[in-house]
Amino acid sequence: MSPTRAAGLVIFRHSNQLIQFLLLQTSYGHVDPGESDWDTALRETQEEAGFTQKDLEIDKNIKKTLSYEVNGKPKDVIYWLAKLINPETPVKLSDEHQDFKWLPLQEAQELSGYDDMKIMLSEFFDVASKDI
Repeated sequence: MSPTRAAGLVIFRHSNQLIQFLLLQTSYGHVDPGESDWDTALRETQEEAGFTQKDLEIDKNIKKTLSYEVNGKPKDVIYWLAKLINPETPVKLSDEHQDFKWLPLQEAQELSGYDDMKIMLSEFFDVASKDI
């Protein structure tokens, strides 16, 4: 069975010399037929948080794929790191989400709950730290 594919952006902002990651509660996004992973990530970000590509600084080379099971079925999710250009741009939640938080690395890792997500956030933090 081939895995279901999904894609998204790990969004961070600089706020008072701190790096904060955007965490959204509940998401069920996936790649639509005929859609590229990149297009999916941009679409999902706009649908879920209200950010367009113009709001973000994205390096397409900074990405990571996580693989796991959802309801006993394999799923691959590719993530790109994205910086929110204006840290004051408001998040506009979709109906798919109940809540969002901007969190520093350690709190974001604790809330994510998954070891591979914690590692990815740490790796992305290292890249984002070079941007300060």
